[in-house]
Amino acid sequence: MSLEKVDMEDLSKIGATSIVHLPDDCLTIIFHALDCRADRESFGLTCRRWLHIQNFNRRSLQFECSFSILNPSSLSRKGLDVHTVHLHRLLRRFQHLESLSLCGCTELNDSGLTRLLSYGSNLQKLNLDCCLKVTDYGLSLVASGCPSLTSISLYRCLNVTDDGLETLATACLSLKCINLSYCSQISDKGLKALTQRCRQLQAVNISHCESIRGVGFKGCSKSLAHVEAWSCKLNPEGVMGIISGGGIEYLDVSCLSWSPLGDPLLGIRFSSNLKVLNFRMCRSVSDTSIVAIAMGCTLLEEWNLALCHEVRISGWQAVGLYCQNLKRLHVNRCRNLNDNGLQALRDGCRSLSVLYLNGCVQVTPFALELFKSHRANVCIKEEEIMCINPYSPFR
Repeated sequence: MSLEKVDMEDLSKIGATSIVHLPDDCLTIIFHALDCRADRESFGLTCRRWLHIQNFNRRSLQFECSFSILNPSSLSRKGLDVHTVHLHRLLRRFQHLESLSLCGCTELNDSGLTRLLSYGSNLQKLNLDCCLKVTDYGLSLVASGCPSLTSISLYRCLNVTDDGLETLATACLSLKCINLSYCSQISDKGLKALTQRCRQLQAVNISHCESIRGVGFKGCSKSLAHVEAWSCKLNPEGVMGIISGGGIEYLDVSCLSWSPLGDPLLGIRFSSNLKVLNFRMCRSVSDTSIVAIAMGCTLLEEWNLALCHEVRISGWQAVGLYCQNLKRLHVNRCRNLNDNGLQALRDGCRSLSVLYLNGCVQVTPFALELFKSHRANVCIKEEEIMCINPYSPFR
């Protein structure tokens, strides 16, 4: 029954005289029509029946805490002491949650997740960032209770291993997004189980996972479009594994612990679908790789080459000539960007709107002013941006 069909004549026929006599579906429509958060929160204070309506329609639950994934030092103990009994009561009260964030609940252990076996069937998004006491057993409870899970964040879950990840990948086949950053016990074995079983996977973050070389990505599905792997120890075979599916659009391999044996990207053919590429602090990447990428990845919209000291004139010329869709380019502190290289960028890159440039010691003030004169539409910024995707699914 819709709210429009309930008029005073209908109410009089059933003897109803006030709003509390409206059927549940009408109260639900009223609840969803409330724009003010305060009104929605106070809706259940009217009576137990209205409280039930509020609880039944709650789809998201997030614990208030001062923790920030971008600033782990901000994690405070105040308000984060969430134990099993607290979580059990909340899950029993809100039985239709689709999103649950336990981010920063450092005291929560595996037993706190047992209620997901009864009330996790609708859960699609789960955040366990910094749940330091959650182990593989807790992850098995998530796998058993949340078959509809599409997104999970395990940032700094230091006790989760490949075994837990394999259990999760076996049960949650609809996974699309997973954050494994700082999970020090995850290796390519667990990553392989994830990429081979979860064929709808779209985004993976393995940043600071020192045991991952990237070969676990080999044979991944074309749906994998977003990979963040900063400060990893990927090898050339691992990089090829990441792009093996052919669907990569966003790749961040900044601050990699490259082998000192030369350019690790030499001969690798990157996906032509790439739109964002972060090579920040990839100091050994050479002109040969830059030219190949510029020629093969013509859809690139943003490229971070900050501190890429081996990129020289032929590399900059290739970027200017072939990257005609490039909108944002980072060249901060590139030792071998000189006036000729800047001229190549000035004369090419016709879609460029932002150039991040500072600390390039070979670029003269005259060349910079000449660039500004010829390309007044390009905004030159001096600040250095480490994270180049503010819309990342992991932020």
